[in-house]
Amino acid sequence: MSEIKSHEFENFLQRAPRTGGIFLIYGPDRGLVSERAGQLARLTGVALDDVFATLRLTASDLAGNPGRLLDEMNAIGLFGGDRLVWVKEAGNDKPLIEAIDILDKQPPQGCSLIIEAGDLKKGTGLRKAVEGSRSAIAIPCYPDDTRALSALIDKELEAAGLRIAPAARQRLMELIGGDRLASRNEVRKLALYCHGRNVVEEEDILAAIGDASAISVDDVVDAILKGDNGAFLNAMQKVMSSKTPVFLVLQACLRQFQLLELMRAEMDEKRTNAAQVVATMGRQLHFRRKPVVEQALRKWSLPAIRRETARLQTAILQSRQRSAMEGTIALQTLLSTVLQSARA
Repeated sequence: MSEIKSHEFENFLQRAPRTGGIFLIYGPDRGLVSERAGQLARLTGVALDDVFATLRLTASDLAGNPGRLLDEMNAIGLFGGDRLVWVKEAGNDKPLIEAIDILDKQPPQGCSLIIEAGDLKKGTGLRKAVEGSRSAIAIPCYPDDTRALSALIDKELEAAGLRIAPAARQRLMELIGGDRLASRNEVRKLALYCHGRNVVEEEDILAAIGDASAISVDDVVDAILKGDNGAFLNAMQKVMSSKTPVFLVLQACLRQFQLLELMRAEMDEKRTNAAQVVATMGRQLHFRRKPVVEQALRKWSLPAIRRETARLQTAILQSRQRSAMEGTIALQTLLSTVLQSARA
């Protein structure tokens, strides 16, 4: 097994096998998982709109028929040629794990397998099976760091013939991140807004991305952290009446839970208290919000924070894929998070 580091992926695409490979793409950044799976799928040269050449499954489709994946991998296309089996929403599913072990001993000819999974812990389940395979390749996908986010901005704006002012770049990077697909879509929307111009300025970020009601967004996030259902509904009504995109609330909530995850991990590792962690790792927080974050750190466990972070990332991806239902997806997800916070 070989693991492709995040910064090595673009180079890997230049030398990746055209067909016959087994690829596990996993990690907390669901948008990046989806994007890289799509890139690998196109690399195979298989017609993705041909139902006889490309089979799309979810891991749940294999639950009642554990041998189906092996049958599909060894099937012969109706009109010949290479085939692709694309499995989404995978986790530590037993049928997948068993299939990887068998395919490692008897690799299929002319058929590629792409598996999209969430965040998998090292040494367990599906990730362990791939790590022990001689022919499978694992591709982890973690949220973009500052360098990767800046490169994404440059790539998309340069393709549109645009440059970005330093202040505008800083403002944009504060509003995106956490999910690659969602970030890319927001930058493309910005490029469309600035079509016909040469330089993106800070006021363009505020107009196109819509951070005009940042205080209202913070109110929503704080209500969620407190588990205050009434305050949440009032703050959401204020956000929606101001025409602020609901997507921004999801993003703000995701960033807050990502910060909580880092802080809670620091608390558990160094056995320190919430106030000390917020003082050292929460300098960017407004002083009025620090007590709210401290309270959230005391009542949320690290596993619970990670589960909620993964759920928020999934909701962001779904909201971009199904834009007509963006408001419904966001409201249901955030309301569920408020209830989880209240129970915590």
